[in-house]
Amino acid sequence: MTHDPNRTTQHDQTQPLEVQQYGPQPRRAAWHATPAWSSRASTPPPSVRPRRDLRALPIIAIAVVAGIVSGALSAVAVSNLMPDSAGLAAVPASDTPDANAVSDLRIDESSAVISAVDRVTPAVVTIQSTGSPGAGSGTGSGFIFEASGFILTNRHVVADSQELVVMLNDGRQFAGTVYGIDTLTDLAIVTIDAQDLPTAPIGVSAGLEPGQLAIAIGNPLGYENTVTTGVVSGLGRQIVASDAAQTSAEQLNNLIQTDAAINPGNSGGPLVNSAGQVIGINTAVSTSEEGRGIGFAIPIDVAKPIMRQALDGQELVRPWIGVYYIAVTPVIAEERELGIEYGALIGTTGGEQAVFPGSPADVAGLQAGDVIVAVDGERITAETDLSMLVIPHQPGDTITLSVLRDNAERDVEVTLGELP
Repeated sequence: MTHDPNRTTQHDQTQPLEVQQYGPQPRRAAWHATPAWSSRASTPPPSVRPRRDLRALPIIAIAVVAGIVSGALSAVAVSNLMPDSAGLAAVPASDTPDANAVSDLRIDESSAVISAVDRVTPAVVTIQSTGSPGAGSGTGSGFIFEASGFILTNRHVVADSQELVVMLNDGRQFAGTVYGIDTLTDLAIVTIDAQDLPTAPIGVSAGLEPGQLAIAIGNPLGYENTVTTGVVSGLGRQIVASDAAQTSAEQLNNLIQTDAAINPGNSGGPLVNSAGQVIGINTAVSTSEEGRGIGFAIPIDVAKPIMRQALDGQELVRPWIGVYYIAVTPVIAEERELGIEYGALIGTTGGEQAVFPGSPADVAGLQAGDVIVAVDGERITAETDLSMLVIPHQPGDTITLSVLRDNAERDVEVTLGELP
C-alpha cells in the first residue's frame, strides 16, 4: 500500500461511498432508438386502371388450360420423387429445441430468481457512514447473518467512520458499531442492538462453476433493494483495488468474477445463488470503459472464519505462515525448471524477502525456492491455492505442509501465527 500525505482529494459528500473510494462511473455514450417504422408518410402508388381488351380473351383461356395441364404433369413428376409414408417415418426428428420447453425454462429461471430474492432481501441492510469532519459520508450495503444483530459488509464501507446508521429492509434504523475489521480481506463486521432479525441463508462458495446463476442484491446509487442477475464469470481472480485519488491500493485475491451489475452502493451486499444462499460479498466493480460490466465478490467461505469468531465473541484474526509465494503454472514450471506444474513457489517477483524473519515459516525452516504442494494432504491447485487452504484454520493450529525441495518431497509441520 502506498500513500502520499501531501495529496488531498475533495469528496462530494452526497455521493455513495464507492464513488468516493473508487471514483465515478465512466460516462456512457448516449444511444437513441431508431423508430420501428418509417417516420416519413407513405405515398400510395399511382392508380392504374386496367384496360379492357376483349380480343385477348381467347389467348387467356388457352393459357389457363395449358397451365392446368402443365401443373398436373408436374405434380405427378414430383410425387414420384417423394418417399412413401414408411420412408418418412424413418427420418429422424429435428434437434431444434421445442419453443414451449424454452419458455418453460425461462419461467423456471425467473421463478428461481424471485424465490431467491424473497429469501435474502429481508436481511439486506443499508449502511450510512459518516467520517471525521471534512472526510465526508457514504452509503454501502450489508446483510444480517445472525438474528441478534451481526452484519457482514465491506471494510471500505465502514473504515474510518465515526458514526454508522444501519437501515433495515422494514424501514427501522439503528446505530451501528464496528465489531472488527478483517486483516486479510476487504471485510468487516458491524453489530446493532436488536433481536429476532431476519437472516440471510449462508451457502458454500467451494464448488462454484462458471456459468451458474448469480444474483446481486444491494442499494446501488441510493436505490434500495436493487436486484441484478448474471452468471459466475470466473473464479480465483486477482485485482488491485485503488481509491479515486490513486493514493492507496490493495491486492484482493481469490475473487468471484460476475457479470451481474454491481454499482456504487452495492459494496457489502450479498451475491446469491439460485437457491437463495449467499455465495459471496460484493466488493468491487471496474470503473474503466474497457472493464465495464465486470464485478467481483469475496467468496463466502473466506468470510466464514471471522463470522464464527464474531459469534464466539473473539477478536477477528487470521492465520499466518509468513511467506510470499507465486502460484505455479505450466509456464512458471517451465521457466523455473520445477518439474511440477502445481503448488505454491516460495519467492517474489519484486525482490522482497520471500520468508519473513521470525515468522512461522522461518521457524519451520522453509526457504525461498521451496514449492509447497499440499496442506494436510490436500493438493494446491489453481482453484484451491495456498491461502484458501490455510484460511479455515485458527492461529495456533499446527498444519502439515508437503514441500518439494531439490526434487525431493518432505513434510514440514508449521504452527500458524496471527496475520499482522
